[in-house]
Amino acid sequence: MSKTIQQIGYSKETEALAKYAKALGHPTRLIILKYLSNQSCCYTGDLVEVLPLAQSTISQHLKELKDAGLIKGEVSPPKIRYCIHTENWKYAQGLFRTLFKEDFQSIKCC
Repeated sequence: MSKTIQQIGYSKETEALAKYAKALGHPTRLIILKYLSNQSCCYTGDLVEVLPLAQSTISQHLKELKDAGLIKGEVSPPKIRYCIHTENWKYAQGLFRTLFKEDFQSIKCC
């Protein structure tokens, strides 16, 4: 029997950490998060004025952050208002802190 991802018993925390890490894996998303952290909220149009990117590109980055649960989007037709999802952000911070506290120096490599 060959190993597949389904056979590996990932913990809920490991899966969440991977999801957050993937969402944070693009520099534009980090800039968006930094911008949102300095605002109570913003609309896509606000970001279009700040970032030299097409609205469709910014919307795709917002979708990735929202799908990961790092931001929330509230529909106020015809706009969507975005803000940091505080609860999930704090959870992600804790997961990353735990990861970076790991003592990988004890592992012998090469």
